[in-house]
Amino acid sequence: MEKIKKLLIQYQVVILYLIFGVLTTIVNIVVFALCYGIWHVDYSFSYVAAWFWSVLFAYLTNRKWVFHSTATNVKSVINEIWQFIVARIITALLGYAILSFGVVVLKQDAQIWNVIQNIFVIVTNFVLSKLVIFKKKA
Repeated sequence: MEKIKKLLIQYQVVILYLIFGVLTTIVNIVVFALCYGIWHVDYSFSYVAAWFWSVLFAYLTNRKWVFHSTATNVKSVINEIWQFIVARIITALLGYAILSFGVVVLKQDAQIWNVIQNIFVIVTNFVLSKLVIFKKKA
């Protein structure tokens, strides 16, 4: 039991990121499915709406529970939000390229390609969050 506790503590950030990453992905997929599958909105708009709500959810959960942000003054919080959004825009553009490739070039199902691009985006966002955005100050 002590070994398991040690491992949980050692990999806490990764475990929490994975948990909230899954929840963020669920938010993304649900919003995309509602817009695209239920309301028959174009896949491009559906992607943007899903991206917006999942980024908001991700920032709030990552800041508090995953990376335990210590930013408290307005300037550092705004800088943190800015970096988070810029990183998410970059990965969103890459995710959109993956989604478009699957839908336009390969002529395959948009919902399947949305899941594929989400996997890529989650991994890339973790690296950027850990190494740049929520990096512990020395």
